[in-house]
Parts: sequence; C-alpha cells; structure tokens
Amino acid sequence: MLAGDWYVGGDPDNARIAAHARRELHLYETAYAMGQEDAETHLRSALPHLGPGVHVIPPVRVDYGENITIGEGTFVNFGLTALDVAQITVGARCQLGPNVQLLTPVHPLAPAPRAAGLESADPIVIEDNVWLGGGVIVCPGVRIGQGSVVGAGAVVTKDLPAYSLAVGTPARVIRSLADADFGPRH
Repeated sequence: MLAGDWYVGGDPDNARIAAHARRELHLYETAYAMGQEDAETHLRSALPHLGPGVHVIPPVRVDYGENITIGEGTFVNFGLTALDVAQITVGARCQLGPNVQLLTPVHPLAPAPRAAGLESADPIVIEDNVWLGGGVIVCPGVRIGQGSVVGAGAVVTKDLPAYSLAVGTPARVIRSLADADFGPRH
C-alpha cells in the first residue's frame, strides 16, 4: 500500500490503525473544545509525526494518521481531511486553511478492477512555508514547492514549483512570489 502498489482495502491491521486514529481524534476534538490540558496528547497519539509548535484546530479526519508528517511551526485550521494511504509530508511553517483536503488514494478508471475494490496511493509533499487557502484540494502524487501559495478552492492536480502563486481548478501558476513583493496594502 505504502509503495503505491494496487491492493484491496479491508486489511485487519489497517482497520485497527484507522480505528485508533478516529478514536484519538474524537478525544482530541472533545478535549480541545473543553480546554483540557491533555488535548495535544490525543492529537499526537493519532498523528505521531508532528514537529514542535504544530497547531491543529479540530475537527481532523485521517485514514491512518501514522503516515502523516507535519513540520515545526505549521498551523492547520479546522476541517483538515488527510487520506494518508500513502505518505503525506507537510513542511515547516506552513499554513493550511479551513477544509483543506490532502488525498493520496488512486482508484482504477476501469470499472472491473474498481468494482473488485482495488486501489493504490501516491504520496503528497508540501514543502516548507507553503500556504494552502481554504478548501484547497491536493490530489495524489503532487509536490508543492517551498514558499508557494495556493488560492482558496483550488484543485492541485500537478506539481507546483517553489515560490509560485497558483489558483483555479485545476490549479495553474499565475505568477512567481518573492519577498520583494511585500509592501503596504492599498
């Protein structure tokens, strides 16, 4: 599964891992809402590869949780869906807007293998200091380059180069980004 090969879902070990993640994320959401000090313990049990200073606002939905790595200082707004059938890597100091979807599963286009339950997955990589606007969907196998911004509602179907601004469905690069572009808002 993690190698990207075709497989049939429903493996008992995968079901156990998925159930653990769902349970811990439910406990995290409840503890977070109640301001309980142990909330982050539940989050880190469901998503064990979080860097220091990561802040995730619930709710969060994942397939397994253990195939997700999130780098230091990243902020994840509410409503993240991360289908981590393959590895999902989010770099340091990223910002993920509300209702972002990171989707690694791939299903056959041919009807017979799809009906047989075959699927595979391709990893997603989001490099450091990337901002995904609200409702962005990142498709299987995509790499988003360092320092890039993806506009709200975009569907990213192909790799995006570093320091680019991409918008639309499918997402397309409309310009490059540089610190020199920063200035007063008018």
